[in-house]
Amino acid sequence: MTDETIHAPGRPLQVAFLRLWETITIRSVLVKQRRDVRLDLFRGLANWLIFLGHIPDSALAWFTTRNYGFSDGADLFVLISGYTATFVFGSMMMERGFVIGATRLLRRVWQLYVAHLLLFLVYLTAVHYIAHSFDDLHLMDQFNVAPLMNFPVETLSQGLILKFKPLNLDVLPLYIVLMAAFPVVLWFMLRWRNAVMIGSLGLYLAARHYELNLPSYPAGVWYFNPFAWQLLFVFGAWLALGGAAASRW
Repeated sequence: MTDETIHAPGRPLQVAFLRLWETITIRSVLVKQRRDVRLDLFRGLANWLIFLGHIPDSALAWFTTRNYGFSDGADLFVLISGYTATFVFGSMMMERGFVIGATRLLRRVWQLYVAHLLLFLVYLTAVHYIAHSFDDLHLMDQFNVAPLMNFPVETLSQGLILKFKPLNLDVLPLYIVLMAAFPVVLWFMLRWRNAVMIGSLGLYLAARHYELNLPSYPAGVWYFNPFAWQLLFVFGAWLALGGAAASRW
């Protein structure tokens, strides 16, 4: 190769472009897409654990994992959600591009948001109706619906942006936030899987140390801190992309 070829006009730019392209090229590999009944099994189990764990004074609550470990059904649900989202939308991004995968993912977020709003309105209506029908206004405080009586417009407005959450209506807003941020996270994970996992761990530690969280209405912060719970979601994604298998000696 002559010096003229090496120093040809545009050659450095072409080399730089090729190196950049190699850097951002997707290197992750997903298994052939098919319905995995194990995901359905454990996601259903997680929902049952959440349901049974919120029944007061029930012997069935003793069958939930929260009595025998440091996690609960919500932990399992978030972990499987990260795995499933990567399995479905990661394949779509790899086959059809980022834009298609991201738009399909955001459409799913919109569906979850609409479902949350319907559940939110039914919840408020039911608690309000029962409390006044049986003249037990204490239920309004017990289920964190009392602000609706004093500031109805503001309370509903805060509910629309997920800041106001009645009792036990916390998991779905967390899932919506994690899924809404996932298109960008997934794009990076398909290229730098381990780096994103390390960054997720760093964000978790920072959230615990500096008390990073999102504000709630009328006071306080989110019960399920998205900056901390994202670790389980990203860990599920990391597993779906073969992180555990690649780490074996």
